[in-house]
Amino acid sequence: MTKQTVVLDSTLTCPECGHIETEKMPTEACQWYYDCKSCRAVLKPLEGDCCVFCSYATVPCPPIQLGDGCCG
Repeated sequence: MTKQTVVLDSTLTCPECGHIETEKMPTEACQWYYDCKSCRAVLKPLEGDCCVFCSYATVPCPPIQLGDGCCG
């Protein structure tokens, strides 16, 4: 049995101002909101996505990486 590696660092890009920030994703819950550190826009997941990382970041959230589906 092989253990799958989960990437926890993901780079978010604000759709409002284009600010880029690398954040560590939570492993125990999805992150439904994110406050942009530049323009203070509150990011929410796009329709069909489970969290802000799946919508605006370079790496999807840990449950999606593991193939477990959306946390919810």
